[in-house]
Amino acid sequence: MTYKPANNIQDYLVFGEFGGVNPSITDSSTFTFLTSEKMSEVFEHEIEGCYLYSRHMNPMNSFLSDALALLENTPSAHVFASGMGAISCTALQICSTGEELVSSRTVYGGTFALFKNLFPKLGIKCNFVDITNLEEVEAAISEKTKMIYCETVSNPMLEVADIPKLRALADKYSCKLVVDNTFTPMVVSPYNLGAHVVIHSLTKYINGASDTVGGAVCSDKEFISELKDVNTGYSMLLGPTMDSLRAAGILKNIRTLHIRMQQHSRNAAYIAEKLEQLGLRVIYPGLKSHPNHELMNSMMNQGYGYSGMVTLDVKNDETAAKLLPLMQDQLVGYFAVSLGFYKTLFSSPSHSTSSEIPEDVRDSIGMTGSLVRFSFGLDFDIERSYERICFCLKEVGLID
Repeated sequence: MTYKPANNIQDYLVFGEFGGVNPSITDSSTFTFLTSEKMSEVFEHEIEGCYLYSRHMNPMNSFLSDALALLENTPSAHVFASGMGAISCTALQICSTGEELVSSRTVYGGTFALFKNLFPKLGIKCNFVDITNLEEVEAAISEKTKMIYCETVSNPMLEVADIPKLRALADKYSCKLVVDNTFTPMVVSPYNLGAHVVIHSLTKYINGASDTVGGAVCSDKEFISELKDVNTGYSMLLGPTMDSLRAAGILKNIRTLHIRMQQHSRNAAYIAEKLEQLGLRVIYPGLKSHPNHELMNSMMNQGYGYSGMVTLDVKNDETAAKLLPLMQDQLVGYFAVSLGFYKTLFSSPSHSTSSEIPEDVRDSIGMTGSLVRFSFGLDFDIERSYERICFCLKEVGLID
């Protein structure tokens, strides 16, 4: 049967300790042993069903990790306290002092700042590239390069990375391809397409309620074991541990992810097409006008759409500054960062989540203050939302 993410998640059955349909939350930081020999064995080797200390792992985090591995079709996974914790530990596990990485220039602002500002202090150099230009990517790779990093669909420019071809480059130069799939869970399965490591901010679509911060790394068992090694594993030594109560909440919410992604995508596609018909510049991989539309079609899992992220160019900073609070006043949604919430969220990336990227770099890639990023919610009456957006666009003079 053709792999579909929802199939694996729906077939994942976990029972509570008394047979409950939801696994019990292990509200313990440490675990007891009956013999000294067993404690030594568990400390030195990961043993299924045996736990030592929750910074290493606990049952609820293990359940969520297993579910995420099923979601991304990877042999293993590990959860973190935040998406940035997952990114930082992954990159540091792969790259050491004196080595290099190649990263897309259009990534989440926190990721950009990590690679540009912090990593050089650790002796790790990052070369930023246009990830859609494979010749430029290859030219940036040196004998010191250990990692190619990108987002499946970039934040906020919505550029689509050619994962199979990037994997071919990674193989050619013996480095790892790491893909952040936060914008496109279920929509795209990067591991199936060649990514060595898949990263998520669980805060966004996977949890879907904007009430939890979390991250995940999905990969083969060898890499996850390296991350968790008690002597050299960055997830173990830096300690970005997810709370078990939060893990339980995410595990419950992930069961409806396939339904939510379908509705997010339907709403985004409807409004993106309507706004483009008004003559506005709209960036959305589901539009035929998007330069990577056919590439996206070739990589995506059918049935989940193109995700709920849309970027709209409103021509200048001043218009964006008027439009954003107006849309909140008119009940379009919330003027807030983040994404994947049940209500529509919208923001100005260059003044918020991408502000860490230097202005000259933002300008060179068109990431100006005129761009408004939408994360379309689960609204049932999307026509009404569109009418409210049009009212706001008229009020700020963008349409007649």
